[in-house]
Amino acid sequence: MAQEAGIQTHIITSYYAVPLMVTRQQGLIIEITDGNHLGYNSSGVFFSLTKTSAILLAYLMSEELRKHNVAVVSLTPGWMRSEEMLDNFGVSEENWKDVLDHIPSFVESETPFYVGRAVVGLATDPKIIKKTGFTFEAAYLAREYDFMDIDGKQKPIHILPGVFKNGGFAHMEKKPRG
Repeated sequence: MAQEAGIQTHIITSYYAVPLMVTRQQGLIIEITDGNHLGYNSSGVFFSLTKTSAILLAYLMSEELRKHNVAVVSLTPGWMRSEEMLDNFGVSEENWKDVLDHIPSFVESETPFYVGRAVVGLATDPKIIKKTGFTFEAAYLAREYDFMDIDGKQKPIHILPGVFKNGGFAHMEKKPRG
């Protein structure tokens, strides 16, 4: 079921969207995932397979679509302060900091607006084709595109962009300044 809901939907959407982009000789596909790496996620095998499949799908499509000026990237938020997460902690966006007494690291959480702003940065990047095939974390793109979360802060970068190269997957070696 995880593969059906989590990756098959991406494939079906691309099946219909890609021909339109190829005809226009421009476009951007962003695969939203959970994590910017190929590996096991503590949520289990099927969740891990689904999320790493989205990263691999972005890479494979980038190889085919680059020649049509269609960029494909994968993007992960950090620790998302979503409505579901807030509900799980029994708080709202207005009082989410009440959780910090029990979970101090939640201070690094981000709103859905943060990853949305990363999407805007990617979508308005005139050189987006140079990023095709890469995986990004929203916090990394915040430095490149100079945006903040709605609390006025940039969140810490946990993982650098990754790319498939020479038959393997690797992350960039140094963080941006800022």
